[in-house]
Amino acid sequence: MKVLSRALKKVTATVTAVLTACALMFAGQGVAHAGNRDWLRPDATGRCEWDAVKYWVQRCDVFSPANGRNITVQIQPAQRGGNAGFYLLDGARATEHANAWTVDANAPAVYANHNITLVMPVGGAGSFYMDWLAPVHYNGTGPHFKWETFLTQELPVYLERNFGVARNNNSIAGLSMGGTAALNLASRHPGQFRQALSWSGYPAMTLPGMHSMLRIAMLDLGGFNINAMYGTFFHPQRFQNDPLWNMSGLRNTDVYVSAASGFWSDFDNQHVRFTDRINGSILESIALYTTTVWETKARVEGVPVTVDYPLVGIHNWAQWRYQLDKTKGRVLDRMNAW
Repeated sequence: MKVLSRALKKVTATVTAVLTACALMFAGQGVAHAGNRDWLRPDATGRCEWDAVKYWVQRCDVFSPANGRNITVQIQPAQRGGNAGFYLLDGARATEHANAWTVDANAPAVYANHNITLVMPVGGAGSFYMDWLAPVHYNGTGPHFKWETFLTQELPVYLERNFGVARNNNSIAGLSMGGTAALNLASRHPGQFRQALSWSGYPAMTLPGMHSMLRIAMLDLGGFNINAMYGTFFHPQRFQNDPLWNMSGLRNTDVYVSAASGFWSDFDNQHVRFTDRINGSILESIALYTTTVWETKARVEGVPVTVDYPLVGIHNWAQWRYQLDKTKGRVLDRMNAW
């Protein structure tokens, strides 16, 4: 009987251990798991999916009441459960398939060993991540973008609840259109973002000629109506969403801006088509011009800013991958996320 009793106790202990391990593996909160990256979080469809890019990236569908649909966000959880978040915004030709930072630069690989959650929204082509005044097309049809509401009100609730990202402990960065939006959103929501980085952005949208260039770009992107984004030429929202005029909100923010010269590098000469080099030079030269104007006004207003103006480089992913790597230490230092 004693032998049988001991055997039963061993079986009971084994079953208990297995059940405990299962509970830790499948419980709904991250604190109950062995690893912060080892489990799929819930989303609007039931549960996130593992992304093909790997590096623990999950594809999560987050419902946006403001946009009236699910928005996919690629998320790499912090390695050790830290509460810092790093939003990476796309360029004007963002696709509905993936955020370009997972395709053209593989930011998840760069931050794989660190305690910060990467937040990479999918989509938003041509939107400048703003809340638009009307549907995008000239005939009043198409989506009515409410990206600012999603990124600053709706998504932070989801991230806090499911990934432990604090609403007041975030960095934000972007390329081109996304760089403009990073400065804009950080200035308009200083309680959410402690750091903002613009790589080849256009942070002076109301300079002479910019309205016409943007109108042409919007038409090329999908027949978008620039007036649907922020009204007529003199509409207040046009100035309220220009980093040149709303920079006062960045006085307590760590700000980094960069733009290259537009001159071709050896990489560009060897690997980039001639027509793309021409276009890239023009776009980067405009980025450099608007960024230096923004920097000058920022210094006059007492906004602390670090700048980087590489001697060579055009508007392409060689430049943005370089900036992603170069600023990694700055991001991790500011967010205490090594």
